[in-house]
Amino acid sequence: MHLALYLSDTGLHAGGWRHPAAQNHDPMALDTWLKLVKKAEEAKFDFAFIADKLSIDDIYGSDIATTVQYRPGYARPEPMALLTALSLFTHSIGLGGTLSTTYGEPFHAARTIATLDHFSAGRMAWNAVTSTNDGEAKNFSRTRHLAHQERYERAGEFIDAVHQLLASWQPDALVADKESGIYARPDKVSYTRFAGEHFQIKGPLTVAASPQGRPVQILAGVSQDFKEVATRVAEVIFTVQPERERAQQFYQQFKTAMAAQGRLPQACKILPGIMPIVGATQQEAEEKRRQLDELVNPLAGLSFMSASMNYDLSQHDPDALFPDIFDAISGSKGRFEYVINEARRQGKTLAEVAKSYAASASFPVLVGTPESIASEMIEWVESKACDGFVLMPADMPASLHDFADYVVPELQKRGAFRKDYQGKTLRDHLQVPLE
Repeated sequence: MHLALYLSDTGLHAGGWRHPAAQNHDPMALDTWLKLVKKAEEAKFDFAFIADKLSIDDIYGSDIATTVQYRPGYARPEPMALLTALSLFTHSIGLGGTLSTTYGEPFHAARTIATLDHFSAGRMAWNAVTSTNDGEAKNFSRTRHLAHQERYERAGEFIDAVHQLLASWQPDALVADKESGIYARPDKVSYTRFAGEHFQIKGPLTVAASPQGRPVQILAGVSQDFKEVATRVAEVIFTVQPERERAQQFYQQFKTAMAAQGRLPQACKILPGIMPIVGATQQEAEEKRRQLDELVNPLAGLSFMSASMNYDLSQHDPDALFPDIFDAISGSKGRFEYVINEARRQGKTLAEVAKSYAASASFPVLVGTPESIASEMIEWVESKACDGFVLMPADMPASLHDFADYVVPELQKRGAFRKDYQGKTLRDHLQVPLE
């Protein structure tokens, strides 16, 4: 299986930063991140992945009070600058960063990720996101966020433009021939001349061909608009699948849709997020989860959900049944269709759902011993629910260390995960050929 680390200084669980084992190091100190990435590299993870958001969540109650009080994670470095630094102090692990297709430009994105692929000797991936809410729009001189379908139409065109720009230099273009005086062969460098509805780009790129041909393309989501883009261009899918049966259905449908695009199934790895909580015994693991869950303030979940939905939940009674608001959501839609339907089916209140969502963000929580967690992970892969996982540690660094020190060796012992890197580039680790 393939393993990626969701790189967070505090962990995903909203109670994680309050847990006694949490260290809460300075997020603006490089060493905070370097220690986590080096631990993942020691465990032979395929890559470490950094999410990003272009605003502080201020949708709930129209201000930032609940966000800055109850949920950490916004005093963080810019991903590409951080990855540049991490690339200099690591050797094998892949490095993935997030760029917005809604508030960015293809030329700038292509130049940045191509440069990082050179600096890292072919270990770069980029996660193209459409961003989620009006707070981000207002930081880029717009009054409102683009509608869901329009965002994905723009994203598809953005990615196509980036891929064409990255192909504008052939690998053997640079010759630096002193005798002839030719530095680069003009027949090996081509204008991009991309002409679309959203972008018109002359090219060529100002960076030579990247070491792995093209940095690996990550996409995250589950919605239909997302799948229409992802089945065509994605090489890694980061997805939210609360249950194995739903994951199997998504996996089968996605791989079938890839084939309809003329792509091989192995050309894209589907990696759902999981949150393992590891204990020496089942009882110890369950006790840690109980402690974490007790530390969650529902306001953290209400703020987090509002920002992801781009919908202000403060207008609803938190102690009433979760409202039927799916059609009003203009942010992330795919993941909340399941959340809302399940909440209303089970008769849960808004506050109850907010607290549980802040604890897991709807990712499956695997609670148990290293042996039981390894068994469940293997079962997911062997039953064709996924190709591996994105590890979402509950708290940092304890949960990462528990997984790397105890679960990974169990997976290795059973022949389910590598014991060492076999190649040099991220494409080598993922076994994803350049199409």
